[in-house]
Amino acid sequence: MSTLEFRRSSYSGGSGNCVEVADTPTLHAVRDSKTPGQPPLAFSHAEWQAFLTDIASL
Repeated sequence: MSTLEFRRSSYSGGSGNCVEVADTPTLHAVRDSKTPGQPPLAFSHAEWQAFLTDIASL
């Protein structure tokens, strides 16, 4: 996963507490921008879509 290209989430604020995401054909990876050396969390497309659907309803 070291070759992933992470981008900052558009929902992150400017305070430095950011979530970064990277997409591949088979998964979505998520990491905390303060600890980029830590392994990212990995989600399938179905899991990621369920997450986005849930937060959109908040």
